[in-house]
Amino acid sequence: MKKHIQAFLSEKDNHLVQFIKYGMCGGAATVVDVTVFFLFAWLVFPALTASDPFTKLLGALHFDVRTVSESLRLRNYWIDKIICFMFSNLTAYVLNVLFVFKAGKHKRHHELMLFYAVSLVSFFVGTFIGAWLIKGFGLDTTYSYVAAAISALLINYAGRKFFIFHG
Repeated sequence: MKKHIQAFLSEKDNHLVQFIKYGMCGGAATVVDVTVFFLFAWLVFPALTASDPFTKLLGALHFDVRTVSESLRLRNYWIDKIICFMFSNLTAYVLNVLFVFKAGKHKRHHELMLFYAVSLVSFFVGTFIGAWLIKGFGLDTTYSYVAAAISALLINYAGRKFFIFHG
């Protein structure tokens, strides 16, 4: 069993295995992203509404959530997204290099810069979509966050697979 796990983790040529591992590594980076974002949105730069699902979850656990004005919520949403981006993107890079893609298409520092460049594109597209949903439709922060995450997944996979690493 241990040999099968090691073979799975080291396989970087099989596209199906690669996509499964990309999803697993993306899941780990997403856990980091969600954790950092919501901790900051709750405790450091408040960005939650009273009707937000995360707020309701915290309320059910008897935790208080400080709600803020719409303009401050929008500003704090951006700040929280930038902070969680730094943590989750580093997690994603390390896991992608170790388990998913073949490095060596570019020098390591170019690879890292390209990785962050693609991630920045997806970050800004996703965050603008999330901000638009907050400002234009008054959606709760959680729903805006999910929309940003979906767009980031699609942009990042394509950019990483075709431009940064050896497919």
